[in-house]
Amino acid sequence: MPKKKGRLEFLEMKKNGEKVTWITAYDFPTAMFAEAAGLDMILVGDSLGMVVLGYQGTIPVTMEDCISHCKAVRRGAPNTFVMGDMPFGSYQISDEQAVENAVRFFKEADVDAVKLEGGVRVESRIKAIADSGVLVCGHIGLTPQSSGPMGGFKAQGVTPDSARYVIEDALAVERAGAYALLVEGIPPELTEFITGRLSIPVYSIGAGWPCDGQLIICGDMLGQFQAFTPKFVKKYANLAEVITNAFKAYAEDVRTGKFPGDEHVYHIRKGCEAEYAAMLKEYEKR
Repeated sequence: MPKKKGRLEFLEMKKNGEKVTWITAYDFPTAMFAEAAGLDMILVGDSLGMVVLGYQGTIPVTMEDCISHCKAVRRGAPNTFVMGDMPFGSYQISDEQAVENAVRFFKEADVDAVKLEGGVRVESRIKAIADSGVLVCGHIGLTPQSSGPMGGFKAQGVTPDSARYVIEDALAVERAGAYALLVEGIPPELTEFITGRLSIPVYSIGAGWPCDGQLIICGDMLGQFQAFTPKFVKKYANLAEVITNAFKAYAEDVRTGKFPGDEHVYHIRKGCEAEYAAMLKEYEKR
């Protein structure tokens, strides 16, 4: 049984140059597989809106959605560090709202940390959550909840001026008391600078290799999510093809009478065949 890593272990890994591995997961079996594979962290991301619930984006995802999926993941991975993603509308109104919903994740879903998007603009939110005793991870760069004002799902920090904003966001996240930072969709040169500048772990999703660890969305890397594939995704499987072909084979077997076979059914208990037949004849006469 693996030993769950925590904040101190992740800090030590940063010091030693050891990479943290984490994925998004949204259900019991995927979490169980992730723990069996020895991954360090699982993020129950609001990307579940697209990957699981079929929304066009993350905005419709609710606290109830996130907490329900966090509970399933925790049941599947009781010995893995699990992070709950705070959905749009769960922390934008006030520091008090942010703390209240962060605490809900801990009390109701037994997560180890929460994540929220933004840097400078949510500095007080991060500080309030951290001051309440809840581990919080920042998320900057390409932030899906605010992709509209950014002009869509576009890389950030690719010019000196935009890179300044990303750096200021990173400094704000650390200053506010976050235990870690996730950077998304920025150049690896900027990732390397931020990783070296911050004392807290810096993790990448689509931000290159020079950091303290990598995150990837399970639906992308397993080839399940078919709507689009981000540039930064490496597919390690094509489950969409495997599952579709399995469904086709099942349908063909049913239509041609190959399934179910005799090995797939339960027979009458031996010794009571005659009594069973008599019972059926009795009902035929009614």
